[in-house]
Amino acid sequence: MSPLHVVILAAGQGSRMKSTLPKVLHTLAGRPMLQHVIDTAHELGADTIHTVIGHGADQVRLTISDDIIHWVEQRERLGTGHAVMQVLDHLPDDARVLVLYGDVPLIRKQTLAILVDHVSGDSLGLLTVTMDDPTGYGRIVRDADGNVTRIVEQKDASVDQQAIREVNTGILGVSAAHLKRWLPQLSNDNAQGEYYLTDIIAMAAKDSVEVASNQPADVMEVQGVNNRVQLAELERWFQLQQSQQLMLQGATLADPARIDVRGNLSVGCDVYIDVNAVFEGEVTLGNRVHVGPGCVIKDAHIGDGTEIKAYSVIESSTIGENAQIGPYARFRPGNRLAANTKVGNFVELKKSVIGEGSKISHLSYVGDATLGARVNVGAGTITCNYDGANKYQTIIGDGVFVGSNCSLVAPVTVATEATIGAGSTITRDVAESELAVARGRQRNISGWEKPKKH
Repeated sequence: MSPLHVVILAAGQGSRMKSTLPKVLHTLAGRPMLQHVIDTAHELGADTIHTVIGHGADQVRLTISDDIIHWVEQRERLGTGHAVMQVLDHLPDDARVLVLYGDVPLIRKQTLAILVDHVSGDSLGLLTVTMDDPTGYGRIVRDADGNVTRIVEQKDASVDQQAIREVNTGILGVSAAHLKRWLPQLSNDNAQGEYYLTDIIAMAAKDSVEVASNQPADVMEVQGVNNRVQLAELERWFQLQQSQQLMLQGATLADPARIDVRGNLSVGCDVYIDVNAVFEGEVTLGNRVHVGPGCVIKDAHIGDGTEIKAYSVIESSTIGENAQIGPYARFRPGNRLAANTKVGNFVELKKSVIGEGSKISHLSYVGDATLGARVNVGAGTITCNYDGANKYQTIIGDGVFVGSNCSLVAPVTVATEATIGAGSTITRDVAESELAVARGRQRNISGWEKPKKH
């Protein structure tokens, strides 16, 4: 089969976004709009992705990292036809070419595959949509037999043509050989003084090349973004699609309109997700997982039966079955929790392994630590893992009891079944079953006068 080359037009400034950020880098569902389009091109099996950039070109290149992308800069922005001209020399004559847009982020692979199937020497694929209000869009003009004969832009359309409700999306599939014949014939003799890519449709009709039109399943697939209002509308539509898929997979959502999925979320049976939860990156929720309101979970695996209570933040961590997390717990990257563990309110973890049945119930920091099974860490305990230059490990054996308000100065090992008295600062290893108490002797001073406010 002939190679598939995707051309993404992403050179526009997007002045209506009122931003110093190039328009195509504004995010939808946690990814730049341009990245959505590139990902879809990959799903289609594109051999090469040519991305035409202009405004903020260097910033776009730095943000989007992909070895398959061939960057092409359009120094003068003279219309869509001119933009595609910049790529002509890089297209093999036998290539199938699909033209996409960096600010139309939610076009689906299934929709585009139909267009690509129409690309041949005898036909091209054109994506159209029928709108109640077609204002601003190029109109699809058909002959008496229903064949597409040309596209007329809004500013160039007659009164009768402006009444047409079928409009051009700008997305099309065409052979490179046809592009190389037609694009040099484009003229900018029009109301905007630009070279319209859409003018090749009339050339195709003249050359008896069939224009096979197709429409997307939902008009939102081809909705472009010109301002932040439109971006927000697309965000909500996209998130509603995610919500519906999650519910069909077995999740109960407290409110399908108040969940954000900014990556890939996989759910088991009987999962419950409360309002305003945010999922980023790759997240897996096992069976019967309960996620409380306001939680943020990124790149994490949550085991069956675990409850993540309100306003907890979990990043790059693995949590075993039947754990209790939060509320207000924070997991920085690199944690692994076994089954039946508990990490309570206002506890922060970082690069720590927590053994089965161990508990860190409240107000503690545990970083660069390994805890065995059945460990109890009292309130206000800190593993002092950083000396200002280097990080060190704290090792705590099975069955250790750590009293409240303790500081464990790493590197330090507390062996199996040891006990640390409350308020202790531990700087040396503690042997198996020992009691370690390290605190100053209490003095009670009579006649002490409290400070008074001046």
